[in-house]
Amino acid sequence: MKKIIKIIIVCLIFIVLIGGGLFIYLSNRLPKPSVTSGVRGELGIDANINEETIDNYLNRSDSVYMDMRMLIDIADYESIGGDSYLSGFIDGFEVMPLPYIVTVTGLPEEVGDTYSGDTLFSINEDGNYIADYEESLDILEFYFPKDKYIFLMCGGGGYAGMMKALLVSLGWDEDKIYNVGCYWYYAGDNNIEVKNEDGSYDFWKVTYHDIDFESLTEV
Repeated sequence: MKKIIKIIIVCLIFIVLIGGGLFIYLSNRLPKPSVTSGVRGELGIDANINEETIDNYLNRSDSVYMDMRMLIDIADYESIGGDSYLSGFIDGFEVMPLPYIVTVTGLPEEVGDTYSGDTLFSINEDGNYIADYEESLDILEFYFPKDKYIFLMCGGGGYAGMMKALLVSLGWDEDKIYNVGCYWYYAGDNNIEVKNEDGSYDFWKVTYHDIDFESLTEV
C-alpha cells in the first residue's frame, strides 16, 4: 500500500511540474507576427503587438527593443501630425536611426526628404540590399541578434517597416520580428519624456547607437 501511495505522489508531482512548465511556456509565447489591415498594414505594423499592447511584452530577456528614429530628423514629420525630433520613447527601447542603416525610400511627399548621407546598406536598381562597408552585416548582427525576438518601433511605423524588410531580406526570421508601430500614438505606462515644457530636449536620456562611418572600411 505504501508503495502505491509513493507512486501516486511521484505521479502527482510529475503532473504538477509538467503542468507548471507548460503554463510558463504558453504564457511566455508570442503571437506570430501578423500584419494589420489598411494604411497601417501597408507600413507593416503588427495586428497583435503594437503601440496599444507593447506594454504587455516589455522586459523580455529573449528580446531586443529598437526605436528606429533619428534624434533630429530633417524630414518634416510635423506636416503629417508627427514630430521630427525624438520627443520621447518607450522605456526599454534603444535608438538606432534607420536612415543611417539603409537608404530611405517611399516617404510621404508632404514630409520631404530625410538624411541622405552615408548608410550601411544601399538599395540597387533591382531592389537588392548592398553592403557599403565590410562591417555592415556584423553591425546588424550585433544590434539585432538572430537568436532573439526583435521589436521595432519608430514615429509612425514606416522606418520600423523598412528595417524589418531589410532584416528579412538579409536572412533574419520574419516570424521573430515585430513592427510594433507608432510612438506618436503610444499612450501606455512606460513613456519616457525627452521633450521639456520649455521646448528643450533631454537627449541624454536616450540609449543611442550612432554609427561612426569614418571608422568603417568601404567595400
